[in-house]
Amino acid sequence: MSKRFALIGAAGYIADRHMRAIKETGNDLICATDRFDVMGRIDSYFPEAEFFLEHENFEKYMDDLRMAGNPVDYVSICTPNYMHASHIRFALRNGADVICEKPLVIYPRELDVLKEIEKETGKRVNTVLQLRYHQTILDLKKKVDAGGDKMYDVDLTYMTTRGKWYFKSWKGEMEKSGGVATNIGIHFFDMLTWIFGAVKENVIHVYEADKAAGYLQLEKARVRWFLSLDARDLPAYATERGMRTFRSITVNGDEVEFSGGFTDLHTVTYQNILNGNGFGLDDARESIVLTDYARNTKPVGLKGDYHPLLKG
Repeated sequence: MSKRFALIGAAGYIADRHMRAIKETGNDLICATDRFDVMGRIDSYFPEAEFFLEHENFEKYMDDLRMAGNPVDYVSICTPNYMHASHIRFALRNGADVICEKPLVIYPRELDVLKEIEKETGKRVNTVLQLRYHQTILDLKKKVDAGGDKMYDVDLTYMTTRGKWYFKSWKGEMEKSGGVATNIGIHFFDMLTWIFGAVKENVIHVYEADKAAGYLQLEKARVRWFLSLDARDLPAYATERGMRTFRSITVNGDEVEFSGGFTDLHTVTYQNILNGNGFGLDDARESIVLTDYARNTKPVGLKGDYHPLLKG
């Protein structure tokens, strides 16, 4: 049976994947909202959906639907990171289940509050952890699970360069984005802890506005990680090819290639949520605690086992 959806943050780039997932799973987008008023993209998926610029009007429409006995079933949330917690509360209290982009929230304490509201309302919060559905990542997890207590050495390097606009937007504000480790690293940290187990030790070597690096001791892995928004950190061959993004994960020296295969992962995510197999608050906790610690801990500098790129 078709489900009824609402979407908050409809103008964000990631919202397009959510609209497509709603469409491809055979469901309907009833209403959407965003402060940005250029919303032509919605015409490709749900041209009949109601659209609101002011959240107050969107909230009234949601109330009217609920009072008329025709509420939405799900609210999808694609807003800036710092808005997630309040928008999740709004959705739950309006009697809807939630599908929220990562990071689900910025602060671990928000997870506890949302867990209580889940109990009060009987509704569920689902988060988008699409790397857990990537076939290469699934194969790696299967291999690690079969390896028993074997330990692995992992290097994570991710650079996604940004222009000056970035630091004038909410993304450049620690309180709104959670900082660089949260904003660009949360899905990698979720992936690593999902595969290799919980955090046993968390060392921060560098934490700046445009880059961060550290060391993680997980149950089954020793992880050196480096994240950057700075184009000067790109490898020479990437710069020569005009690449603005560089991604590398090695496990015991072998490259894990997963640059492709992302096209349909939001749709797969929606299919699993609709079947009752989504990832919830507890699934998101490990990576949220990890990144919260990273931004609130004084970096130790170049001590111990740090990422090779820091030598430069």
